[in-house]
Amino acid sequence: MKGVVIKSTGSWYNVLSEDGQMIDCRIKGVFRIKGIKTTNPIAVGDSVLFELEEEGKGVIHTIHDRKNYIIRKSINLSKQSHIIAANMDQALLIATLALPRTSAGFIDRFLLTAEAYHIPVSIVFNKIDLFENDPELMDELNAFIAVYEKIGYKCYKVSATENKDIEVLRELTKGKTTLVSGHSGVGKSTLVNAMDKQLNLKVGEISDVHFKGKHTTTFAEMHPLSYGGFIIDTPGIKELGLVDMEKEEIADYFPEMRALRNECKFNNCMHINEPKCAVLEAVEKGEIAASRYNSYLGIINGEEMENTNY
Repeated sequence: MKGVVIKSTGSWYNVLSEDGQMIDCRIKGVFRIKGIKTTNPIAVGDSVLFELEEEGKGVIHTIHDRKNYIIRKSINLSKQSHIIAANMDQALLIATLALPRTSAGFIDRFLLTAEAYHIPVSIVFNKIDLFENDPELMDELNAFIAVYEKIGYKCYKVSATENKDIEVLRELTKGKTTLVSGHSGVGKSTLVNAMDKQLNLKVGEISDVHFKGKHTTTFAEMHPLSYGGFIIDTPGIKELGLVDMEKEEIADYFPEMRALRNECKFNNCMHINEPKCAVLEAVEKGEIAASRYNSYLGIINGEEMENTNY
């Protein structure tokens, strides 16, 4: 039988079969996927083949090739990685400029990772109701959005609690498999619940001490949408892993830098202090946002981003 992995609980996997049954499955033997050393051989979103056993349980014996996947690095000394999810059509990065604030560096690192794993991203700015009586904050938000729309990322302003422009997100996610990510506290679960009233994801609280979210989701889980498609809800993740990425490659995952690749004097230009660098010239002219370039330098220099909970 063929199915999609909806949830992983360690040694067991919940698989949604093609005929709509939810089957608890285990793995047959030892799975090793060529070129990927991870703590989990099978991830949420994987398309698998399984056989039914007694008492309605199943055994997964084949995993189909993935069209994409996204990884987080292990935080322990093993240096292994963990696949968060596979086979996504797109990702929604949920961000806020207040309670808690999402930094430009955080957004840029997520976009870089998604580019590396071939996952289209839209940026959803939630809690827009907090901005309506603050023109200065609204101007800041619009300037923030202008940076990302200029380089090709679609941005949306919504309010999960006020149900503002949620229909736009329903249309965006209809019939697709969508990863939802962002800081804890930005309203990921509240937003998904607003998009589909039949879902009831657990909603967390904002800490009064640091105005940061408290983690409520503890593992990635795929939820079927009543209007068609799937949402993958993700846990707080310390750092999305850029596996085997060379420093020379990083600029290629910034679309505005990639577009100028052939205009630099040197083919191996790192866009730091080289003469006749088209990227540096674009930054000086304001054609590339200073915030984006600073994020690039931070990643090149191996700096950890502040507040890196996805």
